[in-house]
Amino acid sequence: MQDTLKIAGIQSDLIWESPYRNRNNFESKINALSTEIDIVFLPEMFATAFTMSPDDVAESMDGDSIQWMQKLAKEKDLAIAGSLIIQENGAYYNRFVFVSPNGNIKTYDKRHTFTLAGEDKIYNRGNEKIIIEYKGWKICPMVCYDLRFPAWSRNLEDYDLLVYVANWPKPRIGAWDALLKARAIENMCYCIGVNRVGEDHYEHVYSGHSAVFDGLGHLMIQAKESREDIIIAELNKQHLSAIREQLKFLDDRDHFTVSL
Repeated sequence: MQDTLKIAGIQSDLIWESPYRNRNNFESKINALSTEIDIVFLPEMFATAFTMSPDDVAESMDGDSIQWMQKLAKEKDLAIAGSLIIQENGAYYNRFVFVSPNGNIKTYDKRHTFTLAGEDKIYNRGNEKIIIEYKGWKICPMVCYDLRFPAWSRNLEDYDLLVYVANWPKPRIGAWDALLKARAIENMCYCIGVNRVGEDHYEHVYSGHSAVFDGLGHLMIQAKESREDIIIAELNKQHLSAIREQLKFLDDRDHFTVSL
């Protein structure tokens, strides 16, 4: 168990439907990290960008991108997480994958597929919220559009860290900023958002705003506007314990179930 957790979020442009080139890009950025990191977070669909044509780029759970994550996690002695297009049992999933240095894998399938882009017609949505336990920290993984649905991410499990990986476009970046802060405040947890930059095949523009908020919603760090950047933050369990003990807001939370 660790009282502190050092995380890095890589805000990068993504090369359209080019897993090999995207993996090389992220590997070079991870290799260049000058400090010890516990977890590296990559954006949503980090190997392909947010494509609605998965037939030629979808991978299996023993495919090249998973093997790359396992190899790099072991070499660098850190966990690597981000979402990939996974094909399984004849269906496609936008799947958050968390790979530990020992090769263990935890996954979460995006619950709220983005209807505005037709994601719901192509990708199966997930039906299970998961909590990843790593180095004594409880981590709740989410993907992009999940950010708009607070009931799904409500902190009923006393998790410490809420993570959103995304391809969130520039025209709605104000909502991204506001909702990341809100999720941190209402759940009394650290909240991290890792977004991409650049322009995709559909001419959607992304401005990043990757950020880390503490358990009171204070901004700890935010990436540069519309530029590739890496955010690094050290999270502290004592911060969460202190505010939860002093304010006790989570003691008054509503308990409910979500209809799937």
